[in-house]
Amino acid sequence: MKILVANLGSTSFKYRLFDMETEAQLARGGIERIGQDAEGACFVEIGDRRIEVTQRVADHAAAVKICLDQLTDEESGCLANVEEVAAIGFKAVFAGKLSGVRIVDDPLLDAMESLSDVAPAHNPPYVRAMRQLREAFPRLPLVAALETGFHETIPAECRSYAVPYEWREDLGIQKWGFHGASHRYIGGRIAELTGRSDLKVISCHLGGSNSLCAMRDGVSVSNSLGMTPQTGLPHNNRVGDFDPFALPLLMRKTGKSLEELLDDLSARSGLLGMSGLSGDVRDLEEAAAGGHERADLALKVFAAEIRRYLGGYLVVLGGADAIVFTGGIGENSVRVRREVCAELDFAGIRLSQAKNEQVSGECRISEDESRTEIWVVPTNEELVVARQTEAIVDAPRRHGDTE
Repeated sequence: MKILVANLGSTSFKYRLFDMETEAQLARGGIERIGQDAEGACFVEIGDRRIEVTQRVADHAAAVKICLDQLTDEESGCLANVEEVAAIGFKAVFAGKLSGVRIVDDPLLDAMESLSDVAPAHNPPYVRAMRQLREAFPRLPLVAALETGFHETIPAECRSYAVPYEWREDLGIQKWGFHGASHRYIGGRIAELTGRSDLKVISCHLGGSNSLCAMRDGVSVSNSLGMTPQTGLPHNNRVGDFDPFALPLLMRKTGKSLEELLDDLSARSGLLGMSGLSGDVRDLEEAAAGGHERADLALKVFAAEIRRYLGGYLVVLGGADAIVFTGGIGENSVRVRREVCAELDFAGIRLSQAKNEQVSGECRISEDESRTEIWVVPTNEELVVARQTEAIVDAPRRHGDTE
């Protein structure tokens, strides 16, 4: 079975194609500037071959057609025909109580659309693209793997806000948790790497958006992201934890509306807002090394917030067998890992400075005598989504329903 996994942005479409018999990645590609007047790059990598063209792409349905044309090209493709693709899986973000893994249908799309103000950077492009694809490819199953699904195991005391009880029961106001595919992958992979399934793990997904997840026996018991993907740790341009009672003051002092301030918090805050320079840690580290004080402060705040959640999760779990860094920042930032793990000897956590500076792929970077192992493990969210998509699409056959 071949599964195409899609990662959507408002003007972009990235994908990976998997052969689920071996879980091998057959191809990866991306298309940019969708729906814009300018031409965008459309590339596909199949094995050691990379093919790139530049063209205008009207919408996400057109982007998927370009993708399928590339994959079925007689000379350079890896598929004989489109029918080899059994389904498209999406790493969808938020649909409230419609969580888990679901076939994309009208109730799901309506739920996601109704929550666009909660996940403004994620839900609108996914809903728009899914509607286009359902119309353009009516016989191709679309599957949404909601990021909240992995966190359904979090106990009520770690999911509830101290708000009127009816808000949670009637309106779904609770800590839903996100980055489920990444944390699910890390939980399974670290069990394989250590040969143990009974682990207490703190997974640190650090990238464009960031979260920590406390896991026991591969199961989520707490996640730093709350009701929305704007919460928890600072993100590249999203605020993280913030006191809502500051909003009336900001409205009076700035003259901005609530909607304008929420847009500031979700698009012009985080590392970008603190530094006034960039939301990319690579840019900030370079600037900080050159004496840029606000870039240095942004990095220090980022590390301090990670440490705050890390300390809390050590209490939640009663210690940790492993701390795992993943995501673009977690895998590549020597400074962030160093500052997060600094002076934690009292908790049995000892980072090897030499190993931390020589990271390559999956590797353990803790000192040999550290009671808690520290790892860097590249995540593979797309493979998790492919597995989930295969399971739901293949369910009728496995249950004997061949109609």
